[in-house]
Amino acid sequence: MFLFFFLFFSLFCFFFCGGSIEEERENMSGGKKEELNPKTTEYEFMGPLGAIFMFFGLPGTVYGLFFICLPHDCAKIQTEEPYFIFPKCNFEDFRFFSWDAVAVVLGWFFFQVALERILPGTWIKGTKLRNGDQLDYKMNGLKAMFVSVVAVVAGHYLGYFDLAYLHDDFLALASVTIIFAAIMSVYLYVISFMGKNKLLALGGNSGNPIYDMFIGRELNPRIGSFDLKVFCELRPGLIGWVVLNLGMAAKQISETGSVTPSMILVNIFQFYYVFDALFFEPAIVTTMDITTDGFGFMLCFGDLVWVPFTYTLQCRFLATNSPDLGMIEVAGIVMLQLLGLYIFRGANSQKDKFRKNPNDPAVAHIKYIDTKRGTRLMISGWWGMSRHINYFGDWLMAWAWCLPCGFASPIPYFYVAYFAVLLIHRQIRDDHFCHQKYGKDWDKYCSLVPSRIVPYIY
Repeated sequence: MFLFFFLFFSLFCFFFCGGSIEEERENMSGGKKEELNPKTTEYEFMGPLGAIFMFFGLPGTVYGLFFICLPHDCAKIQTEEPYFIFPKCNFEDFRFFSWDAVAVVLGWFFFQVALERILPGTWIKGTKLRNGDQLDYKMNGLKAMFVSVVAVVAGHYLGYFDLAYLHDDFLALASVTIIFAAIMSVYLYVISFMGKNKLLALGGNSGNPIYDMFIGRELNPRIGSFDLKVFCELRPGLIGWVVLNLGMAAKQISETGSVTPSMILVNIFQFYYVFDALFFEPAIVTTMDITTDGFGFMLCFGDLVWVPFTYTLQCRFLATNSPDLGMIEVAGIVMLQLLGLYIFRGANSQKDKFRKNPNDPAVAHIKYIDTKRGTRLMISGWWGMSRHINYFGDWLMAWAWCLPCGFASPIPYFYVAYFAVLLIHRQIRDDHFCHQKYGKDWDKYCSLVPSRIVPYIY
């Protein structure tokens, strides 16, 4: 029941997150010059109260998903009483902490740091910040992923370690990573007060320590040229997600002697998703996470804990459960994945090309409106269908990841429900930010492209 309550509360926070602290800050489209690090004048997530809930609720959800879907015993729904059947467990049977897990988590994190520093990569410029700076970023995430996967698979087959350990000690690994993310969040908050000329996030400078630590106070915390936010966004958790999935497949092989079509599908789909993110790694520096949000508990926990330990739910379920999939079901799921990928990648590529060169033959036909800020907003092509058409493609892929688990339990479908909430919240935040940025031009754009995510529906 905790999961259902948390999902409801999250929806409430997401839809009713506005809370004015003082008078609303002046419209960003106005001509008045603002100070570099103004006080945050609006709360999100219901302010400090919501932040406190998230500090405990997010780790609680990670634990809840584990205990509501145990190996060989995942919660079920049936049409007769009792309608909900929850697994029976004795908490004493599970390890919440182990020093092996500490070694694995710390070793993995610093292994990724070493790969980022050592492997060759191209350096790119980020977007121009409001203080006029353009930060440099090293792009070698795809190389880091391949080195990581080859290293762990080779280590497994050479007998140095058993990948199935990742399944067997999953709870302890999650606990240690939660502790690590919490410590890092405190560290990030403390260093935001050190040094001069710090560029703070507009949304994380309220003066309330709890809220600012949650949202993130500093925009781009760095150690020399090492950008902590971009690194955590794409390396330890994202690549760790792939490796944990491989551990679940190894567990299935150790239990049954083979790997099922369901496990293969989910591993391939999610591996490609991570591959796609790292192949287009330079695009990360233009996202709202990097250009607008501070780096605090929200992003830190999301990157290091939420992604690897909740996105692996389907593979963790399949490690000890084997739903039968026929060729028709497999073909249908593959087609759904390809459709979602086509929309997601097509929309993002079109936007990227238009931003770089509106006269590119691939996007020269796109209609647009000019804004007073001198930028252009697309009103045809993918972006004429809805204001966040890429989110729709992303959500279709989420369904393709969950359907291989069958319908014996609703728990593997948590990701679809959670992701819908996340995407709607992102859409609301983006629209609010863009309205501040573009003013009446954004109102005109919304009248021309009324659909927010799903064309003609929402």
